Amino acid sequence: MSKFLSRYAAAMDRASVFIGHACSALFFACIAFSALEVVMRYGFDHPTSWSIELTMALCAMAWVLSVGYVTERNRHISITMLELMVGPRVWHWFRLMQILAAIVTVSVFAMAVWDPALRVFSRPEYSGTALNSIQPSLLKVLILVGAILYVLQLLANLVRWVQGTEKASTHGH
Repeated sequence: MSKFLSRYAAAMDRASVFIGHACSALFFACIAFSALEVVMRYGFDHPTSWSIELTMALCAMAWVLSVGYVTERNRHISITMLELMVGPRVWHWFRLMQILAAIVTVSVFAMAVWDPALRVFSRPEYSGTALNSIQPSLLKVLILVGAILYVLQLLANLVRWVQGTEKASTHGH
């Protein structure tokens, strides 16, 4: 069983890193679309009706989908002063409480967004802007996907905690 869990954790780590790196391309696309909007607006006095909405959607997608990567790297915002004050032994147990609390919280969140995310498949929602994209529908589904990826990566981190194989970079930011 331990070997299976180790393989799960390693596979989830690889998937989270792959998705995180893929999401970085979305941020570069946001930069390109923002630059295009600046040129069109101030260079040609002909702003686009779609670039701001598209940029917001791409940034939101990248942010939501890269949560597994951030969790795998343990790069969430944290209170490092507390880590320094309590010492490594106590912090080790705090880390377990952090992982368990996050699993419960994000699981409840995923259950809360489950119905709204599935409902958009039968009745899509549109932005109501000039572009009138399906951005609200897409983001509802991606929030659910991001929550699931987050829980799966937290479970991988829990496996690593139990096995004592957490990466050294997770201690001391």
